[in-house]
Amino acid sequence: MVLEYPLFTVAGVTVTLAYLLAPVLILSVTLLLAGAVGGLFTRLRRHASAGQAYVLYVLGQLLRYGIIFAGVVAAGSALGLNLTSLSLFAGALGVGIGLGLQDIVRNFTYGILLLFDRSVEVGDFVELEDGTAGQVVAIGPRATTITTNDNVDILIPNADLMSKPLVNWTRNRTTRRVRVPFSVAYGTDKELVKKAALEAARSVPYTMPETEREQTQVWLTGFGASALEFQLIVWPTLEAVKRRGRMMSAYRWAIDDALRRHGIEIPFPQRDIRLRALFGAEEEEALARLAAARGDRAQGRAAGEPTS
Repeated sequence: MVLEYPLFTVAGVTVTLAYLLAPVLILSVTLLLAGAVGGLFTRLRRHASAGQAYVLYVLGQLLRYGIIFAGVVAAGSALGLNLTSLSLFAGALGVGIGLGLQDIVRNFTYGILLLFDRSVEVGDFVELEDGTAGQVVAIGPRATTITTNDNVDILIPNADLMSKPLVNWTRNRTTRRVRVPFSVAYGTDKELVKKAALEAARSVPYTMPETEREQTQVWLTGFGASALEFQLIVWPTLEAVKRRGRMMSAYRWAIDDALRRHGIEIPFPQRDIRLRALFGAEEEEALARLAAARGDRAQGRAAGEPTS
């Protein structure tokens, strides 16, 4: 038979098509089954709550890893490898690590820890140390995938995700307080500024209803070089926190409209210049000489005289 036709011999073992076909079929079925399980749990997560969705994600990942591991073991057994020997498995693992698999094993271990630690979950909006921000869409065996608001996928090694600082803006599925800075001209009625800013906050659909703890406020935070500096303190919705750029733009837009509606000036930088000495004179005398020089220059231009 064709399946029994010898292809080559390795370590005294004659390799035939039938010898290779069994492990190939096992691996193929394993991959198909793992993919089907992953797809099933993905569909289940779409109809589950946030907490249930993460539990389903963890179960789905563990089942996929278990199926793949069992398939590899079965394929090895079909090839005649005695994978039940602990010493052989430990030796193979040690050789693999020695050949440069340290990072793979390390990231896989951290990936398992991430699934159970829950400090970072699928669906969280995180900001990395370098300022990169996005939503966690998958925690894989080697890396975690973060999708930015520009729809760019960033792969972060699991070990880096757990060992380096990051900000989780939506941990435990609760919103965060946001500060929107703005400034007005000196001399402006502060109560009017507060009224305008609160109107702006209420006009933005992202603002959550106030509670005893989560209240919209307006703070006077500083005295700038040419303006009073304020901050609008708001508690936006969870989805708004995930779109920080769009959210901040909406609040700034509303604040500008409210300030204009109430006739409140947004100042430009100002500088006061004091003239102490000019042409050997000081203060009033210097200003008089400067005015006289300008007048003489204007008369010279009118007469057609060259000026320097």
